[in-house]
Amino acid sequence: MNQATRRSRQTAIRLFAQEYMDADLPEEGAGEYDPSFVITKLGAKVNRALVGGVIDRVERRETESGSFYTAHLRDPTGTHRFEVASFQPELHADIEEILNRFESGDRFLMLLVGRARWFETEDGGMFTSFRAEEFSIVDKDLYTHWLVEASEATLRRLDAYEASMESDLTPAALESAGVPSDLIDGMVLARGHYGEFDTENYRVGILQSLSMATGSDVIIEAASPQPTLEEATEPTEEVAQAPAPTGDVSEILLQTIRMKDDGDGVDYDTLVHAAVMAGHSREEAEDAIDNLRDIEGSIIEPRFSFFRLTPQ
Repeated sequence: MNQATRRSRQTAIRLFAQEYMDADLPEEGAGEYDPSFVITKLGAKVNRALVGGVIDRVERRETESGSFYTAHLRDPTGTHRFEVASFQPELHADIEEILNRFESGDRFLMLLVGRARWFETEDGGMFTSFRAEEFSIVDKDLYTHWLVEASEATLRRLDAYEASMESDLTPAALESAGVPSDLIDGMVLARGHYGEFDTENYRVGILQSLSMATGSDVIIEAASPQPTLEEATEPTEEVAQAPAPTGDVSEILLQTIRMKDDGDGVDYDTLVHAAVMAGHSREEAEDAIDNLRDIEGSIIEPRFSFFRLTPQ
């Protein structure tokens, strides 16, 4: 297999935030050019995804290596987190436009194609996000089309999951049970890792999304009313808050270095991103890096903006 073939891009899966946020099973590529995936509870193998929602948060941080951006997209089921890295200058003009509009109080709909990323914590948790490949502001018609596509894709995975519950976890048995061939590999991994779980929340998410898309009054028991597209894009006085911090920020940074250092160190942006995904602010992450390097001496900076654990 030649390099061009190995680098062929994966299909961008239509995916709601709730399903992606619930995932905690990564699959690393076996070779240098093999894709890595996040496996969801419904068996989606996410390498690239097309996601959408209302822009809910955008921030820029200046580093020695350039500007680094993080943002949130809120769909009817939850929030996707994505980033534009300093080594993606081709996207900086577009994300700056997004940032300027957001800071002016504007709220708008976006679609984004991103590559799956994750950070594993020391206690076994996992935070998911996307690295943006392309994105654009869209009108309500395009967003409605995405809502319908994502609902259909999620329902297809739900049906496959329920079919798999009556089957042995072998490809042949799952195929005989009616699981589509493109979902079999992910379903084997998902069922083996997550086991059996209640799918009701995912069905509620589909109903909420279709309700927003059609503007119909769908009554959903024990669920809060969903905003219309007009209400969803109205400016709000408060920006959505970051998740509550999980774990000590210094320990998160040290654990990230332990897990990701392959001999060349871990770059600054990756460390900050890991802390942010655990609910800490960028300022906390930056201060902790300085403290670990300059005061505690737990890490070293053998080359600019790359960090390693201090040799024992």
